[in-house]
Amino acid sequence: MKVSIIIPVYNEEKTVRGVIDAVRAASFDVSVEREIIVVDDGSQDKTGSILKEIPGIKLIMLEKNQGKGVAVKHGFLEATGDFVLIQDADLEYDVKDYPKLLKPFLDGNADVVFGNRFHGEKHTVIYFRNFLGNKFLTFLSNLLTGLNLGDMEVGYKMFRKEVADSFKEKLMSKRFGIEPELVARVARGRWRVSEVPVNYFSRTYGEGKKIGAWDGVKAIFAIIYFNVLQR
Repeated sequence: MKVSIIIPVYNEEKTVRGVIDAVRAASFDVSVEREIIVVDDGSQDKTGSILKEIPGIKLIMLEKNQGKGVAVKHGFLEATGDFVLIQDADLEYDVKDYPKLLKPFLDGNADVVFGNRFHGEKHTVIYFRNFLGNKFLTFLSNLLTGLNLGDMEVGYKMFRKEVADSFKEKLMSKRFGIEPELVARVARGRWRVSEVPVNYFSRTYGEGKKIGAWDGVKAIFAIIYFNVLQR
């Protein structure tokens, strides 16, 4: 069994080596071969030079910054595993949750597994405005997809290879609109979806958190576009 782990990276010189080390060491509680695909989205700091020194990863270097969505698409196109997992490079998510993400697949109950940050055992306090924004976006997404997710914007999303293959060529979102787009495409494909609690340790903007209010506005348009206009 092989898991492809996609790590989109942009200006994460302080965390990227630690994330990759954690991904290498993480247990899935079963024997798993892992393919680590790191997509450097045109970083302007020392991230690129650090990544070039790390052996045993599949490294994709984009010439200019295009956004998380573009980086994730490149990762999907390169993935060869039986399962594909998105892992952010900012240490906000805990790799100890890998067994929880994999279990619904092994039990035969899911084609897609999403994390839920609000049901995890451990999490730091999330900015209140971000919490409200997330709840609204999740509600709007659920309204249009028919799913009943608790955390549509979560970074931990895992797919069977055939699910990822069904839409990887079609992905259009450049930035954080990739989250509602992935949910919309999963719903449209009528794939079986499970949701599991994951731990979350939110960064502050001073520590490098990148998503902002404007990204939330654009996520609204992404939800409407991929669930109504494109359909």
